[in-house]
Amino acid sequence: MSTKKLLTTKEACQLLGVKPATLYTYVSRGLIRGVEGEDRRQRRYLAEDVSRVRARAEARRGHQAVAVGALRFGDPVLDTELCEAGPERLTYRGRDVVALVEAGSPFEAVAELLWDAPALGAPWPWPQAGLLARQSAEVPELWRFARLIPRLAEADQARGQHGFAADPARARSIIRAFAASVGPRPGPAPRFDPVARTLADRLGVPAKAAPALDAALCLVAEHELNVSTFAARVAASGGADLYASVGAALYAFSGPRHGSAPVRIAGLVDELGSPRRAKAALLARLERGETVPGFGHRLYPGGDPRTLPLVRWAQRLARGKQDKLQTLLAAADAMAGLGPHHMTVDGGLLALTYALHLPPAAATALFAVGRSAGWAAHVFEQRQTGALLRPRARYVGPPAE
Repeated sequence: MSTKKLLTTKEACQLLGVKPATLYTYVSRGLIRGVEGEDRRQRRYLAEDVSRVRARAEARRGHQAVAVGALRFGDPVLDTELCEAGPERLTYRGRDVVALVEAGSPFEAVAELLWDAPALGAPWPWPQAGLLARQSAEVPELWRFARLIPRLAEADQARGQHGFAADPARARSIIRAFAASVGPRPGPAPRFDPVARTLADRLGVPAKAAPALDAALCLVAEHELNVSTFAARVAASGGADLYASVGAALYAFSGPRHGSAPVRIAGLVDELGSPRRAKAALLARLERGETVPGFGHRLYPGGDPRTLPLVRWAQRLARGKQDKLQTLLAAADAMAGLGPHHMTVDGGLLALTYALHLPPAAATALFAVGRSAGWAAHVFEQRQTGALLRPRARYVGPPAE
């Protein structure tokens, strides 16, 4: 041992970046071997042991950084066959979603693509009579949806039975119920098909708007591990059924930084007031270091591919006085030149609702109906893995007494 390189206490502590007390802990645990010098007070430590402990500590710190970053738009943490969100496009099971929309693929077909389920070949069935009881128009759509979940679950006599045939049928029923609960006069709706036509009826917009609503449903149906979808997968990993998992997603979705983002953007539009004020007001916000809701998506530095199709539909459908729509589009032009900061899909949904003279909350409701397809798809996929999602937390509180 005497032929090996030895370090003093000071040298070992400097290499490890610790105090002597921590070094002595390593020695007591057998991680670093010490050698007594001629003066017993001048103990030496094997350099190779110190280097090994240092390397492990650096690796551990690196893994911690990766793990923490992974929860904030960092490296992927789950494998999925459902969706790939790349810098320039979004695909569902390898199919470009914008191309699907441009080809006229109906929402029902896109949902069944995500579920990897055979097309039903007939209109989606409706929930049992009486489940879509009239609800107060004062209750926001998201909370109407939340109230529907336990009703649908209670009416499902085979709720505990999962399988390739039963689960897509449940998902269809949930989405149908959500769509029928949208609008200013919630209650039993005429059984229009497809889902987009039901939404047009419930929202009180012309039937010619149904293709635009269909496109919106398809564009927002899936977006990998967003907040609500991750909540659904965590619930499903613990054995929660489809109803409970979708309920978990719905509550997570309700936040202003996720599903209610269109309402925040609408607040910005009201603040801007008019198209001519947009650029100066937005520049002032940016100079003050303030965030601008609805602009800039970390997954799409070159622009959210889902936004432009929605804006085009909005421009096509716009009729009459459209001050808010024009203010939103002026804000989009200004932000693109100031950053560039491109408008997200939340802004695209708001543009569509403005064009149809609908309140901003309608954009959130439309978003939730479409995203329900993705929530169900992730529940099915998570169930197939059989894995429990249980990440660890790193304790940073006061030391134990």
